[in-house]
Amino acid sequence: MSDRTNKPFDSARRRTLFKLAALGAGLSSGLAAGIAQAADAPKTLRIGYQKYGNFVVLKARGSLDKRLAAQGVTVQWLEFPAGPQLLEGLNAGAVDIGTVGETPPIFAQAAGVDFVYIGHEPPAPHAEAIVVPKDSGVHSVAELRGKKVALNKGSNVHYLLVEALRKSNLAWSDIQPVYLAPADARAAFVQGSIDAWAIWDPYLAAAEKQANARQLTDANGIVRNVQYYLATRKIATAQPQLVHAVLEELDQVDRWARDNVPAVAAQLSPLVGLDSGILETALGRTSYGVQSIDPATLAYQQQIADTFTSLKLIPKKLDVTEARWNVA
Repeated sequence: MSDRTNKPFDSARRRTLFKLAALGAGLSSGLAAGIAQAADAPKTLRIGYQKYGNFVVLKARGSLDKRLAAQGVTVQWLEFPAGPQLLEGLNAGAVDIGTVGETPPIFAQAAGVDFVYIGHEPPAPHAEAIVVPKDSGVHSVAELRGKKVALNKGSNVHYLLVEALRKSNLAWSDIQPVYLAPADARAAFVQGSIDAWAIWDPYLAAAEKQANARQLTDANGIVRNVQYYLATRKIATAQPQLVHAVLEELDQVDRWARDNVPAVAAQLSPLVGLDSGILETALGRTSYGVQSIDPATLAYQQQIADTFTSLKLIPKKLDVTEARWNVA
């Protein structure tokens, strides 16, 4: 009799416990989702920049830091010597957003770095060049056959050098490329251990004014020299508002810098360790105005990718459109 009278109670208790367990599971999953969503919002936005450019000015002005601080986000600024090194940082998860020239994204995509193009500056073909010492007997790109030419591998000037050689009917194999970061390349240039140097501003302006460099050619009529803004696909997808905030603040800096070159040069001088006169020269050769990524821009990047594939400098054919940002 005892068993019979307890069975309805046991059944009801089991139903109650089941409901409580289900409710608990629902609360747990909801809590977990909330935690995951909160985890997607970064407490720190890590921006990779180089020694020169709009990010340096934006960092100095502090407007982005103030804007994001109101949202509980701290900006961490990380300096890199060149684009390839910056993209290594992005690949390693140390950088969320960065700025590089037109060639580094190609090598990065070939290496499997998961990024998207989020914007770019207009072309600046006078802001990079191939230089030789003023007293060099080399007076044209065609005369670089057999010569040692320094460059930062995978940087914007890599494409400039490839196309300048092609335009002069020289193959890549006709020169001796010497892969050096800008500081090491300058030392080699001054010491006379290389014959020529493919380099960008402000290092270019500094070499011309301080190291007796003479231009063989700049990029005008050869390549565009476009500066790109990139982001990890993760942050561009999960936190597009942060990307938009960065681009909006960059555009404001651009508008100001375009009309205040001497002031920008004076502001940058102590930050980059170069004389303001050198920086004014470099700033006069740069471009201004953040632009969105359009099909023509991606087509140009595809052209660069195909060039490096044909030279076997990257291992496979790329589809550059895979790095398009589907803007939210």
